[in-house]
Parts: sequence; C-alpha cells; structure tokens
Amino acid sequence: MNLSNDQIIQDTERWLEKAVIGLNLCPFAKAVHVKKQLRYAVSDARNIDVLIETLIKELELLAETDSAKIEMTLLIHPYVLGDFLAYNDFLEIADSVLEELNLDGIFQIASFHPQYQFEGSQPDDIDNYTNRSPYPTLHLLREDSISKAVEAFPDADVIVDRNIATLRSMGHEGWKKLWV
Repeated sequence: MNLSNDQIIQDTERWLEKAVIGLNLCPFAKAVHVKKQLRYAVSDARNIDVLIETLIKELELLAETDSAKIEMTLLIHPYVLGDFLAYNDFLEIADSVLEELNLDGIFQIASFHPQYQFEGSQPDDIDNYTNRSPYPTLHLLREDSISKAVEAFPDADVIVDRNIATLRSMGHEGWKKLWV
C-alpha cells in the first residue's frame, strides 16, 4: 500500500464525516471539523521509532499552537502497526511519551484502527466499529477541550452505550451501505 497523503486524508475525512459525525458517534467532532480546527497529519513511518518521533513532533506542535487554530490532531500512520494487537500495545508507549514530555494531563491520546476490537468482543462484532477507522490513527486531544465538551454534554458516559446501540441497530449491512 502506497497511497498519497491526500488520498489517506480524504479517506479519513470521509470516515469522520460519514461515521463519526454522520452517525453522531462523537457529538463534539462536528464543531471542530466545521471550524477546520482538526489537523490531519499523515506519518510515513515504517517502524515504531519513527512513529514515536512523529508523535513527539505532533504533540509539540499541538502544545505550541493556539487551540483556536488547531484543537486536535489525527495522526494517521498507515504503514506501521497494521496489526491491532501490536497497535494496542503501542498505546502504552504513546502514553509514556506524553509523560516524558510533561504533557500528561494536558493532552490525551484516543485510538482508532481498522481492526479495532474491544476487550471481550469477537473481531466481527459490530460494536468494534465505533472505533474502526480506515487506517491506524492516534487522536491527540486537549484535556481542556474534553472538559469543556463534558460540561456541554454532561451525560458523556452514555455516548459509548448510545454508539453501540446505533451500530447494533444498523448491523453490518447498514455499515456497508454507509460507504456505498
């Protein structure tokens, strides 16, 4: 697979618009998308060390940039960590990078992956699709933004349950139709 960065971003933006925003999987995503405060960063990393370097650069850029300009970043890395278990293990490393940069509590990292699988679920369970993206992706979020979003949407705990219910009502057939 050797797609252009433009194609990777288009695929990711399509997923964001159709699934994340379109199905309201994240009620906070639409405003950031509409205001163009979401940065799409494509990493050409082919190994974990280069991905860590890219993650550091993206976190530093986010830390140095006003949230009115860049609220959050989707760090898309299509050429490394295609295996979900390896990706899932990498998330501990990503969190340790936050700590090493003294950015723990300022940012957090959410995870999306084409093979995303919740603990205790089967690989083909529709519930997993709430976190399935076209490519492995690290979502770099500001803690302040999360706090503001939770204030605006106090029942944030129900989002996960609502998302699962939405996908279960659609089923695999409905998910496939979304992409036609």
